[in-house]
Amino acid sequence: MDFNVKKLASDAGVFFTRAVQYTEEKLGQAEKTELDAHLENLLARGDCTKNWTEKIFRQTEILLQPNPSARIEEFLYEKLEKKIPLRITNAEVLGQYMQDAAKEFGPSTPYGSTLITVGEYQKRIGAVEREFIHASAVGFLNPLRNFLEGDWRIISKERRLLENYRLDLDACKARLKKAKLAEAKAAAEQELRVAQTDFDRQSEVTRLLLEGINSTHVNHLRCLHEFVKAQAAYFAQCAVHMQDLQKELSSANDDTFPNAFVGNPSMSVIAPGPSPLSTAAPPGTSPPGRTSASPGPLDPVVTLKIGEVKPPATGTRKAKVLYDYEAADVSELSLLADELITVYTVPGMDPDWLIGERGNQKGKVPVTYLELLS
Repeated sequence: MDFNVKKLASDAGVFFTRAVQYTEEKLGQAEKTELDAHLENLLARGDCTKNWTEKIFRQTEILLQPNPSARIEEFLYEKLEKKIPLRITNAEVLGQYMQDAAKEFGPSTPYGSTLITVGEYQKRIGAVEREFIHASAVGFLNPLRNFLEGDWRIISKERRLLENYRLDLDACKARLKKAKLAEAKAAAEQELRVAQTDFDRQSEVTRLLLEGINSTHVNHLRCLHEFVKAQAAYFAQCAVHMQDLQKELSSANDDTFPNAFVGNPSMSVIAPGPSPLSTAAPPGTSPPGRTSASPGPLDPVVTLKIGEVKPPATGTRKAKVLYDYEAADVSELSLLADELITVYTVPGMDPDWLIGERGNQKGKVPVTYLELLS
């Protein structure tokens, strides 16, 4: 192998000179050429852009793919320039598990048929999530990655060259100051002119590249809008699927839950009682379903045999609320003590609950919280 010994020696000498100049500057033994204020501001803005772009990129990756092993696998496929295998989402896996379980429990049973329905909607949500991940990767992550791995690497390379030329320039200035003979001064002045020219040219190149950060911000702004648009569409589609699922389950409730215990009339069920965190009983009294001898959130639940409690009258009637009650979900109606509401029952409804109405509000209410009026 043919080596250029002179070039190697020259490069080593330049490296040594720069190292000496850098060390003396750090020790305060040599002067340092300062960059102009505009270029300093551009450098600071570039560093800020790089740091925050990197943080946003990494956190977006975590948002779209929480599994670190999967992220590493995708990174390796990208580096090898191979197609990333199709990866099903967690929601799709859950949906498949639900449908497989339904086959074991019996698809014609209330629980099995509901598992099939919910599993199907979980798969739909998973498919929507996969589309969102793909759209976000193409429209948002890729531009950020291209900046970090492309433009910023070029800028970093030119900045290193600028720093090297500055060190060369300051080393030439130091040699000129130390030169005593006229011949040595002339040679040092010539070297200084060359070093100044190289430094000025590299400063201009670096400045032009850093000024391009403004166009980078404009591009990233457009990509950010695309990301928000994709995210909004994802959540909107998920909301639509969940609303459709709730409607489908609600329409099946009347047929499913009344028959859930058919064939075993002696099976015990838990009578709904007040939640210790959402109810308030008058002083000196015990909430329904609880005795004064055993208060507190760890009270044993009260169980009733089906058929032991007579269902309320099917007609509409007034009822006085005895205690405050906070609805556990959207199907229930919150109550305030001493208020009057209209109540009625519907066929197949749990006898321990009624439908309550207050103006335009309607929902299930526990019988134990009410005093039915004639």
